[in-house]
Amino acid sequence: MSTTTEHWQSRPEGGGWFAIWLIRTIGLYCGRPFARMWLYPTTLYFFFRRGPERRASYDYLQRVLGKPANAWQVMKLIHAFACTILDRVFLLARGLKGFEIKTYGLEHLHAQLDAGRSVMLLGAHYGSFEAARVLATHRPQYKLRLVMDKSKMPALTEVLGALAPDLAADIIDAARGGTEVVLAVSEAVRQGSSMVALLGDRGRAHEQMRQAMFLGESAPFPAAPWLIASALELPVILSLGVYRGGNRYELIFEPLADRIELPRGQRDGALDAYIRHYAARLEHYVREAPYNWFNFYDFWHSLPPDEADQQQPAAVAGQAK
Repeated sequence: MSTTTEHWQSRPEGGGWFAIWLIRTIGLYCGRPFARMWLYPTTLYFFFRRGPERRASYDYLQRVLGKPANAWQVMKLIHAFACTILDRVFLLARGLKGFEIKTYGLEHLHAQLDAGRSVMLLGAHYGSFEAARVLATHRPQYKLRLVMDKSKMPALTEVLGALAPDLAADIIDAARGGTEVVLAVSEAVRQGSSMVALLGDRGRAHEQMRQAMFLGESAPFPAAPWLIASALELPVILSLGVYRGGNRYELIFEPLADRIELPRGQRDGALDAYIRHYAARLEHYVREAPYNWFNFYDFWHSLPPDEADQQQPAAVAGQAK
């Protein structure tokens, strides 16, 4: 297994602004089938040019498949990721038109929303979350705010934001720092944002992390989503958009907790239990569709956060109460 310790935030964005703009332009003016043809050379480029991502993919696929991965399987993973990135262009520009979307568990989400409760949608770097964002536009009475790091992929964020400025305006930038993010989420909930979406399988540097078993080895997961949900008394629903190939996606909504309770004196144990449950459910879906998980770095051995900053999310979460 790999023991690379490079943190994911240290890796530069792949392709750059021009490459992303080019594939977006080809897609919109030449059509999706033609644009998808360009994903094959793109896959080869990234396979040969992005060594750390390639090695991390070999490691991940060996874990999930239970045997050493080959180059074809790694390229299949990269190609699936490229397909979801391209589809983000069409989902934001044209909505669900041209896509076959199946939903599972949507009644759990609607039950909370129809009861007047705001909800935390906890996703992962798995498949495509864009389909869920576009689906939300079909019920405009329910607002969706997405917490994401704009600084990690600035070119892609800029290009996609130009396609759907209304959705882009509803993004809460995770790069703003823990305190500002928590206060922004709290304000969004107070203003009536019905859904707040975060990704729970990747932590930023200096963020409090907790260990949970994932694909056979202990791995770090961020505590911040759970601390925020506890502070704001939000039910947590797992939300995943599974890419099934071609134009097919499945949206999965699965309740994780009706309320996050972190009793004084038992806080760490309770927090770990919630994260273990999330990690177990994510592992279930990753094993079911292994070419949907897109963490192209050493997920198990990335650089740990500075211990001096470990407690920051806990402190700022308390400010949201």
